[in-house]
Amino acid sequence: MSADSTQRPSRPETARCFFALWPPETVARQLAGIAADYAQAAGGRPTRFETIHLTLAFLGDVAVEHLPELQRVAGEIDARAFELALDRFGIWQHNRLFWAGCVSPPALLDLAGALSKRLLAAGFAVADGKRPFAPHVTLVRKLARFDVALPATNALAFYCGSFVLVQSRLSSKGSGYEVLASFPLAA
Repeated sequence: MSADSTQRPSRPETARCFFALWPPETVARQLAGIAADYAQAAGGRPTRFETIHLTLAFLGDVAVEHLPELQRVAGEIDARAFELALDRFGIWQHNRLFWAGCVSPPALLDLAGALSKRLLAAGFAVADGKRPFAPHVTLVRKLARFDVALPATNALAFYCGSFVLVQSRLSSKGSGYEVLASFPLAA
């Protein structure tokens, strides 16, 4: 018997994926500044400018061979473009996160709901797919203190004319993200 015949079958190559809204650079830079300031006061790891996003649906590891199907499903989403205004900050102590959020415009809820429904129907696993959608942008992870006052803010508004499929790659510096595909929203 050869050594090759005693080995376990290889696992398919996977990509850690999620769908997101990506804010424009000006908004991302403002949020990164807020994250850095808050992390300095409360401890924790601020989100890097280039990774700031609002997750619509997190899938986790997806077989690379299924990425075309994933893109096909997302491309069939019929949703409207909208204005999003991040107008509040909060802390989730159980996750040790500082985040920016918003009152969800109906178009955002429609997009997230349609995406989750289509993905589940196509056989993709959606993390937290059965929980209510809680739109937020994570600004600081691993908070050390919860008694630091939340910053005051004017709403950081931006137009959402598309959503993206992103692959996450873990490294010693944290996650790095690569946009795999972009999907337009109807004007």
